[in-house]
Amino acid sequence: MIPFDYRRPDDIGTAVATVTGNPRAAFLGGGTNLVDHMKLGVAEPELLVDVTGLTSRDIERLPDGGLRVGAGVRNSDLAADPLVRERFPVLAQALLSGASGQLRNLATTGGNLLQRTRCVYFQDVTTPCNKREPGQGCSALEGYHRHHAVLGASRQCVAVHPSDLAVALAALDAVVRVQGPGGERTIPAETLHRLPGEHPERDTVLEHGELITAVDLPGLPFGPRSRYRKARDRASFAFALVSVAAALDVAGGLVRDVRIAFGGLAHKPWRARLAEDALRGRPAAPDEFRAAAEAELADAQPLRDNGFKVPMARNMLVSVLTELSAEDGAA
Repeated sequence: MIPFDYRRPDDIGTAVATVTGNPRAAFLGGGTNLVDHMKLGVAEPELLVDVTGLTSRDIERLPDGGLRVGAGVRNSDLAADPLVRERFPVLAQALLSGASGQLRNLATTGGNLLQRTRCVYFQDVTTPCNKREPGQGCSALEGYHRHHAVLGASRQCVAVHPSDLAVALAALDAVVRVQGPGGERTIPAETLHRLPGEHPERDTVLEHGELITAVDLPGLPFGPRSRYRKARDRASFAFALVSVAAALDVAGGLVRDVRIAFGGLAHKPWRARLAEDALRGRPAAPDEFRAAAEAELADAQPLRDNGFKVPMARNMLVSVLTELSAEDGAA
């Protein structure tokens, strides 16, 4: 372990100013990802600024029927919250499919969104990795890439984003509230994370020193009819090969509205806008769901060993939407 300094400021403003003033400083929340990377030598901050207790641990009702989730809310508490389970079951299901009970008891909402990829080459400092050190090359292109991206990748990086929570938030049109040196700003959850392009070292659009303070979930009338499904190698404590977050509104047998996001397919949660547009106004039927999925996945570019992800994503989406359309009151 490389030595580092530790500070625990009394307020968010001081925390932001402290990190902003030191390019090698980092915020510390639950630490479930950062501490692992420090042990591996992937991350080497010289200063950790503890924000535990500074960001809210509350889940508040919003006037539009939505919820505001403090960045300090633990994953286990968010998954168990009665309002979350009632209004946004897709979110609770996503959280419960991630990590283990012990980790969910420590991991925070803000920290979960800022997880870094679990690509084996990113976590192995003896191998070339553009995300860890730009210009080295991407070892996964010709190496082990079964878990890697089939959408939106580049020659610089084919890693995928690991957060289940982020996929659900992208599907729900959530908004991330951020405090930085220039004040507060809001970022749609769908655009918080970046595709790799020529700069895979940047996972998000956040600037150094910006701190996630809360996440707003807008009121979604059909939010209760939502679901998260995750395909993985083990029944627990495994990252997604493919995941689907979906919410469906059906009236008179037709899709009135829909929200869809994929996990495990790209460097960021993949909002399936093409599939959504293809479904609105169409019959709520498996053939329509399949056609929409195929439209979304038409530009997929699988690697040597992960082509199975394309039919898996298609079939999972068809299955989830078919189940949602069959729920009582859906048609």
